[in-house]
Amino acid sequence: MAARDDSVIRGALITCLILLVLSIAMNIFLYLMSDKANAKALADGNRLKTVQDEARTNAGHLDGLKKMLGSGSFSEEELKAMADGTSSDPEIQAIEQKFLRDMSMFDTTIEAADRNYPALPEYLVNALRSRNEQYAISEQQVTTIRTDAEADVKNAREAQKIAEDNTKQANERVETLSQKFDEDRTRMNQEKEQTRDELRKASKDLLAQREKALRETTKLKSEKQQLENTVQVQKNALNEVTKPQFEVAQGEVRYVIPGGQLVTINLGSADALRPNVTFGVIDRDEIRLRDAKVKANLQITRIQGPHQALARVISAPEIRSPIIPGDKVYSPFWAPGRTVKIGLAGSIDVDGDGRPDNEQMKGQIMAAGAEVVYELSAEGQKTGKLDASVRFLVVGEDPDLGNGEVDADAQAKLVELLGLVKAEAGEFGITIIPAWKLEAYLKTIDDTLTTPLGSGIRSEDFLPDSQVNSRRLPSDIADMYKTQEGTRERNTGFMAP
Repeated sequence: MAARDDSVIRGALITCLILLVLSIAMNIFLYLMSDKANAKALADGNRLKTVQDEARTNAGHLDGLKKMLGSGSFSEEELKAMADGTSSDPEIQAIEQKFLRDMSMFDTTIEAADRNYPALPEYLVNALRSRNEQYAISEQQVTTIRTDAEADVKNAREAQKIAEDNTKQANERVETLSQKFDEDRTRMNQEKEQTRDELRKASKDLLAQREKALRETTKLKSEKQQLENTVQVQKNALNEVTKPQFEVAQGEVRYVIPGGQLVTINLGSADALRPNVTFGVIDRDEIRLRDAKVKANLQITRIQGPHQALARVISAPEIRSPIIPGDKVYSPFWAPGRTVKIGLAGSIDVDGDGRPDNEQMKGQIMAAGAEVVYELSAEGQKTGKLDASVRFLVVGEDPDLGNGEVDADAQAKLVELLGLVKAEAGEFGITIIPAWKLEAYLKTIDDTLTTPLGSGIRSEDFLPDSQVNSRRLPSDIADMYKTQEGTRERNTGFMAP
């Protein structure tokens, strides 16, 4: 049974092998048949494409020929492509080139769509007819021109005859004028010699007159210089006379309240006096106030009437020169019924910190009741103007031209402007003072500027007062009779103008 089964298995294997070989052979045969069919189909497709391209090309050639014959129209792009010779057919290309040459007979105004063979004969006939008409017009113009030329020739001959006659007359006139010219030339030469002699004589006279004029000019310049010097001297004298030098006292002391700390003066509301105005006190026997010594300073505390005001002594007099009734009072920063005007020029540094204090100075001036009407800034800019009503011109120190941190040209210009402003102030009789002097004046106007506050306060600046019958009286003998030098304020005295 086992041997029988093995034979059956072998038979089955052999059968399978035979079937496998037959299957492979069949696949090879089918593959070869399909490859041949694909090659044939590809060849047929290429041939079909070639035929279609030829048919398309022929259709394009046919369309172009139709347009040449008038069935359709060309565009400018088509004519340009035709001129480039893009056709692959030599015969078609030759036909296109001949068509372009023929179409060049059309005028440039004819559109491309209107250019074809049927339209060409009509265009040529119309062009020939137009040329014939132009030729006929030209013939008429030639005839007209010939007639006009003959007439012009005739007129020219007549004009030539007239010109010959005029030439003959002109020659005769030239001969006459030539004779007259010779006579005039001889006469002019004689006059020229006479004129030369007169000119030589006039030159000598002119030279003498010039020397005389030079001498007179030198003399006049000398006299002018003398007159200018005289005028300048008189101007300076006039300025000295007219400039405000505080020569007139504004009032006088009426009464000294016992104790010597309070006084009354003969100025009040009718004189436009206000509290806090400070006056200097000079002796009543002084005649020249400019040179008078200020013995004390007063500050107005209360306006008591039209011509009466109460003032306190803020700078005590010396013991040998007390304040007495009749002493005169004056203030450089107060004028009855008007405001004192001040001008500022240049950089004003009061506290010595190297920075300008112009704005602070203006504030102090306004607080004192005066007015700043003119200002020349450190940059050279002017505000307002100077006139005779200005009482002071306050000038700062001249810029340091050697300082490399500033613009030398700008500083030099500022120095020049300061000189011009000072000269102008001198012409108006304005008193020119330095900044430190104005600061001293301002301290005398407002006592708060001279009384230290804060850590520098002094007890002697605020002495106790006694009240008796509602009147302020000294509690003891006046301090000025005790410690004369100790109570005297050093920096509040008026400076001589």
